[in-house]
Amino acid sequence: MTDKRKTIIRPLHADDETAWRALWRDYLTFYKSTVPEDVYASTFARLLGTDEQDYHCLIAEQDSTPVGLVHYLFHRHCWRIENVCYLQDLFADPSVRGTGVGRQLIEAVYAAADAAGAPSVYWMTQDDNFTGRQLYDRVGQLTNFIKYQRPA
Repeated sequence: MTDKRKTIIRPLHADDETAWRALWRDYLTFYKSTVPEDVYASTFARLLGTDEQDYHCLIAEQDSTPVGLVHYLFHRHCWRIENVCYLQDLFADPSVRGTGVGRQLIEAVYAAADAAGAPSVYWMTQDDNFTGRQLYDRVGQLTNFIKYQRPA
């Protein structure tokens, strides 16, 4: 599928909060998850903050309407001198999936990592996210790491 509308990738602005909340809510819904209001508020504030250790957000916009987002973070790594980049959340509205919005958001994170001198960008997804993995297989390299976490 192709989309003739021009996509602009830009940093999150303070006046994006309503659109950002809607996109992030839909992302969380996709992963069958929710977060309380205080997490929405603190996450949005951190995304707009100036601490380089906080998350960053880029918005994909078409016709002045946000249609996608990506959250990413630079952090230290014991195996490198340079920071690495973790792409935590990537979401494109279903109406624009397959049009290159997701790829453009990932490539924008790659560019931000390059500008920051971070040689590695990595992310995770669920193994049954077949649609997303079709894109990830084209723009990334699948690793053999398995995620574990502390039991609840």
